[in-house]
Parts: sequence; C-alpha cells; structure tokens
Amino acid sequence: MSETASGKPSVLFVCVHNAGRSQMAAGWLTHLAGDTVEVRSAGSEPAGRVNPVAVEAMREVGIDITAAQPKVLTTDAVEASDVVITMGCGDACPIFPGKRYEDWQLADPAGQGIEAVRPIRDEIRDRIKKLITELAAAGGGE
Repeated sequence: MSETASGKPSVLFVCVHNAGRSQMAAGWLTHLAGDTVEVRSAGSEPAGRVNPVAVEAMREVGIDITAAQPKVLTTDAVEASDVVITMGCGDACPIFPGKRYEDWQLADPAGQGIEAVRPIRDEIRDRIKKLITELAAAGGGE
C-alpha cells in the first residue's frame, strides 16, 4: 500500500451528502486510530451541514464531530487517498488504478431518529475496527 507524504496510510470516506455515514466513519477512524491514519471525507452532493442526529449519536459515544463540515468530492482527494470507502454514492466516485475501493452498504441516517442512527453508528464502528486491523497489517505492523 502506498503512503501519503506524512508516511501514514490515508482513507477517504465518500457518501452523497457527506453529512451522516461518511462523517461518522471519519469520526470513528480519527478516534480509534489517532494520528496513525490520515482521514478524509467528502460527498458527491454535499449538504449544508452535518446531520444533527449523526452528531448526537457520536456524542453519545464520546466523539465530537460538531466541527465537521460537508465537503465536495474532488478528484484530488481520491488520488491522494490509499483507501476509498464509498457509502451509497454510486458511480459519482472517480476510479484510479492501484487504489483500494470498498463499498459499505449502510442504511442512510438522513431523516432518521436517534434510535435508527445508533445501529448505523455501531456498524460503522465495527467496520472501522476491521479496517484499522487491515491497514496495520498492510503497513507491516509499524
């Protein structure tokens, strides 16, 4: 796996609005991996703000994503990332050879109440833990 200029693997989370799933995933990866991974998120059609229910669901587990802002997906962000994880954005994500792509089938928290968002948050946490293990193994266990 290639590494960024910082020497760390980089992960880009992409969903349509960059307001729920991708923001929760970025929050989890930052929280669980610390500064060992470079974390980015973006959306093909970014919303005006992060989903407040996603913010609340993350706050419940001690992760503050209130400062996060939805960002537009750029070719540069994809090109600069080692792993690109899409969440329901279809074909909006540009494909570059040599990158690792995964599509995580997750329910969309948009318009959902906190009871519906908690299981999505927890499934993302479980997937992030697995991803961290895979990144560590790919990096030679540094």
